[in-house]
Amino acid sequence: MAGVKAFSGAAAAVVLMAYMGPAPVLADTIEAALVRAYQNNPQLNAQRAQVRATDENVPQALSGYRPKVSVSASAGYQYGDSLTNFGGPSVDFAGATPPTSIGATATQTLYNGNQTANKTRAAESQVSGAREGLRVLEESVLLSAATVYMDYLRDSAIVEVDKSNVRVLEQTLKQTQDRFNVGEVTRTDVAQSEAQLAAGKTQLLAAQATLTTTEANFRRIIGNEPHALQPGSPVDRFLPSTLPAAVELSLIKNPNVTAAMYGIDVQFLQVKVNEGALLPTVTLQANVLQQYQTNVTSPRTFGASAIAQATVPIYQGGAEYSLIRQSKESLAQQRLTLDLTRDQTRANTVTAWGQLVAGKAQVASAQAQVTASEIALNGVREEAKAGQRTTLDVLNAQQALVNARVALVTAQHDRVVASYSVLSAIGRLSPQVLQLPTTIYDPSVHYQQVRDSWIGVRTPDGK
Repeated sequence: MAGVKAFSGAAAAVVLMAYMGPAPVLADTIEAALVRAYQNNPQLNAQRAQVRATDENVPQALSGYRPKVSVSASAGYQYGDSLTNFGGPSVDFAGATPPTSIGATATQTLYNGNQTANKTRAAESQVSGAREGLRVLEESVLLSAATVYMDYLRDSAIVEVDKSNVRVLEQTLKQTQDRFNVGEVTRTDVAQSEAQLAAGKTQLLAAQATLTTTEANFRRIIGNEPHALQPGSPVDRFLPSTLPAAVELSLIKNPNVTAAMYGIDVQFLQVKVNEGALLPTVTLQANVLQQYQTNVTSPRTFGASAIAQATVPIYQGGAEYSLIRQSKESLAQQRLTLDLTRDQTRANTVTAWGQLVAGKAQVASAQAQVTASEIALNGVREEAKAGQRTTLDVLNAQQALVNARVALVTAQHDRVVASYSVLSAIGRLSPQVLQLPTTIYDPSVHYQQVRDSWIGVRTPDGK
């Protein structure tokens, strides 16, 4: 009976430590883990760099509005021999000269079928789509961080339950051997206790191996080794009250949906860009040229010009028409992709919501199962002492209690993870909504720094 009390008390302490409330010695919290993942996850930082690279599409498109200026210079050696006659005696000009020249050309596009305007709008839509893609990855990283945090709490609790189980089974085997020595039980009872102890040790080794894997994933996602974790709590306070409200919100706020919407804008504007290739192009070009020693008779010449040129495409081999048709098909594809994304988002929200509802019920059922299993084990123990139960009955009841405690730990884990999954599905799993104590990465800062840059090779951070 003492062994049963030791097992029950140790297992209950594990569950309470992991899920019922923080103990003074615990240090880390799920919020702190989410902050570290948000700040330091390499995959997330790589995606932020990708968004910054996409920002540069806008100044590249805006360059179509700006003049293009080039300077040219030349130097060399030439020999000339010419004979001239202007109604008088012939004059022979012969000799070597070192011709040099320097010039500048400025070209300004005045009209190109609105291609520059449409390219700029398309680039801006690409930036918006990239930001939504960043939101997708932020949600994925935060959900992975919350999941692996709860995984570690679950797996470490299961290890403690299995350790307690092994200690109790060792004590049970010793008691059974003592009873066998005085003739109260048979060798079969001893063998059953030995088999159950071996199974308990195997179960403990498997749980420890799972915990080792979880530790590695914790380090990969969050960035540090898990240590003294406080219990995680659900985030139901940030969720809509009903499933229809959650579905409606997901179709508006989910970043996968909004990214697909921006994808439609990009493809629509690409159609306009390709159609612009069929329209006239008007440019203004100014040239300045200073030449020296071009020949033996002209030591210096200077010239300047300003020319407006209009080009009307008539037929370019048909490639421009093919590009228009191709971009229209891409636009149709992107619209279908949006429909698919909405359907998938709706399904993900409904699934996550169902898991959340089931998780709440499973926690209540698992708690009832633990209570009943404890009562049953105590009763079987008492009945075994009176000879009404066998050793195998006691071992089975004890294993049932272990399974019930593992089920409770797992249900509490699933309950918390499901709430984060719903928050992710509706597009609200973010540091702002969770009110995490961290500096929020704002992609618009870099965009404003580079949007109107005319020159410069250094990035805003000085690289």
